[in-house]
Amino acid sequence: MSWSEVGAGVFVRRYAELDLSVGLVVGAESALVIDTRGDHVQGAELAGAVRQVTPLPWQVAITHGHFDHCFGTDAFLPADVWAHERCPAHLARTADQQRDWWVAHYRQEGADDTAAALAASVPVMPDHLVSERADLDLGGRTAQLRYLGLGHTDHDLVVAVPDAGVVFAGDLVEQGAPPDFEDAHPQQWPTTVDALLALDPTTVVAGHGSPVAPDFVRAQRAELAELAAVCRRHRDGMLSWEQSVRQSPFPTETFRTALSRTL
Repeated sequence: MSWSEVGAGVFVRRYAELDLSVGLVVGAESALVIDTRGDHVQGAELAGAVRQVTPLPWQVAITHGHFDHCFGTDAFLPADVWAHERCPAHLARTADQQRDWWVAHYRQEGADDTAAALAASVPVMPDHLVSERADLDLGGRTAQLRYLGLGHTDHDLVVAVPDAGVVFAGDLVEQGAPPDFEDAHPQQWPTTVDALLALDPTTVVAGHGSPVAPDFVRAQRAELAELAAVCRRHRDGMLSWEQSVRQSPFPTETFRTALSRTL
């Protein structure tokens, strides 16, 4: 496991567990950690890895309130913890359910150590909340926290590093697996990706998988729009289930979940 530098002082660390990618932006005076992994043990590992790169004081930005992105935050305290303003409510509403489901999943998979670590992990509530935008001065460079609209959740926060041309997209962009629609807003997601592309990145760090170029994001945006259209046509009685599954750009279960989120 190692850091990849995707821009000057901008790093990505990709984990085999859930193919998660987390980020680090280093300025002259402080650093920003982007997502903290899925439990207190994983968070401590990441904190140690950050300290191999920089001794600077850190802040934390959480892209969204799914356990794999934020249940490791305790390892970084004391620190300012940034997230969208709807993230705390999501965590308060779903943290126990997320923990119970994934603990059972890991036990079923025989990953007892991971299950035990997650069972003992309590998410930290973000204490610095973003409505639409916050600019963090890291010393000689700015990290921009942006809420661009409904997508993977109702509170996705992206982190743009303009001087490096890098955008950390969280799970608004997925590489290596279909996007996840469990808490998604399929009809609005394509427009939110348009806003992400309007930031004009040269590199987009997906929440899972490898960093990608804008052309990859444009292609995934087209698939998201196609899926949204199929969901609408099925909802409106214009397509049968079988026709919808054939026309979906994603697997059947992904389509089923997206359809359940199409109001």
